Amino acid sequence: MKKLGNVMVVDDEENIREVLSNYLTNLGYFVVTAKDGTDALEKFRPGNFDLIISDLLMPNIDGLELLKRIREQDKDVIFLMITGYPSIETAVEAIKQGAYDYITKPFHMEDVKIRIERAFEKKNLKERLSTVQGFVWALLFSIPIWLILGIILAKLLK
Repeated sequence: MKKLGNVMVVDDEENIREVLSNYLTNLGYFVVTAKDGTDALEKFRPGNFDLIISDLLMPNIDGLELLKRIREQDKDVIFLMITGYPSIETAVEAIKQGAYDYITKPFHMEDVKIRIERAFEKKNLKERLSTVQGFVWALLFSIPIWLILGIILAKLLK
């Protein structure tokens, strides 16, 4: 089975880590778990993970601080925040700091799956757009050069 991506699940509740890990593994993701923000930072390496799912309230380093530290190292990793204590303020703060989405507990696994799929689709679209923009810039620079070379060649052949 082809792996869909590398995911880190960070939660201080072991049963949440296990349930998410098993579910995501069955979907085809490679999953690493961490018991809190400190453990997550020890396991995190820029470029090694496509997605991080983290609880908001944890001992040592909470989800918002983890998000901030991860963003300092890797701007491209998708970050989903989960919490059992939702508030508008924390949701806004998480999104401001770069979280892709905010999921409240208790959550339905199908909802988590849909949010992950949307996040990966958005990331893939951004990468494709970047590639297309690169081609456009290459064309914009190469067309005038070819025109100038054509004019020079036409004058030389006269």
